[in-house]
This record gives sequence, C-alpha cells and structure tokens, in this order.
Amino acid sequence: MICRCGWVNDDPLYVNYHDQEWGVPVHDDRLLFEMLILEGAQAGLSWYTVLKKRDRYREAFDGFDPVKIAGYRDDKLAELLADTGLIRNRLKIGGAVKNARAFLQVQAQFGSFDRYIWSFVGGVPKVNRWTSLRQVPASTPESEAMSKDLKKRGFTFVGSTICYAFMQATGMVMDHTTDCFRYAELIQGGEGKL
Repeated sequence: MICRCGWVNDDPLYVNYHDQEWGVPVHDDRLLFEMLILEGAQAGLSWYTVLKKRDRYREAFDGFDPVKIAGYRDDKLAELLADTGLIRNRLKIGGAVKNARAFLQVQAQFGSFDRYIWSFVGGVPKVNRWTSLRQVPASTPESEAMSKDLKKRGFTFVGSTICYAFMQATGMVMDHTTDCFRYAELIQGGEGKL
C-alpha cells in the first residue's frame, strides 16, 4: 500500500494533485501566478474546495494570463461574480485583478516573477523532515517576509499562511512527510526533483 501525506483524501483528483504536483518546484511564471491566485481564493476554505473548481477558474480567468486579467473591467468582474463555478467573493475576484497588475510590475522589475519569488528561499527548495502533519507549521519567517513584501508591492490575499501554502504547493519548501512516497521520490531526484 502506498503511503501518502495525511491530508490527502481518496478523491482521484486530490490524489493526483498530491502525487504529481504538490511540492514539485515550479519556475513557470504563468503557473506561479495561477497558484498565487488559487491560494488566495482558498482563504477561509479548504484547498480541496478550490482544487475542484480549478478547471473552471482556468477557463473563466483566461488561462491565468496576467496581462488579460490585469485588463479586466467592471463588466468582466460582474460576469465572474455571477459564475457559480467560482468562489463568488467580490474581494477575492477583485484581488485577482489587483494581483495581476502587481505581478506584471514584479516581472518588469525582476525579469521574471520566478526570480523574485524564489529569492525568499535563496533560489532552492527548503527541505523539511516532518514525520507528522502536526509538525508542519502554518507559516515561517520566510513566508512572513514574502507576505510583507508582496503586500508592499500591492498584492492582496497574501497573508503569511497563504504564502506558506503557496510555498508548499510550488515546491519552495518540501513538506511531504518523510513516510510519504513522494518525499523519497523528490529527494532522490525523480521527476520534478529538488
């Protein structure tokens, strides 16, 4: 029997996300932007809730193209707020537009969002050795620093806990528990190696 992190349920969608994506280092700006927006949408909810809506988010938000989203106006926001396939929270949807504009400014300043965001971990994943979910923190000094800097640059829905969840999802930190099969795969240099 395969051992996975204790937060995974038996839904194939969730299992696939855990097995193929979570904790794999991401350096693609578009995917980093997608994860930042989706982690913000998660605020007050579960990641499972957001994951089930991810395909609809991709469609409704133009494939998470930050240039297109930065140009959204009131009519598009009204359309998104009426979309039952999304989390219809005015602040979160408006925040996606605000974040797209801030994201483009970061890209212009640093050459890529990847270069900027990975600087919070020195450009390499921080490998943890948690043996239990109880050991995994909700935030760290790195996520605090990231949150503070993102807010200063005009981002929203980027509190320290959201930033840490983003860091976990995009492989900036390795938080698969040591008994999880993905821990060994990622450490030993499998697909999406650390």
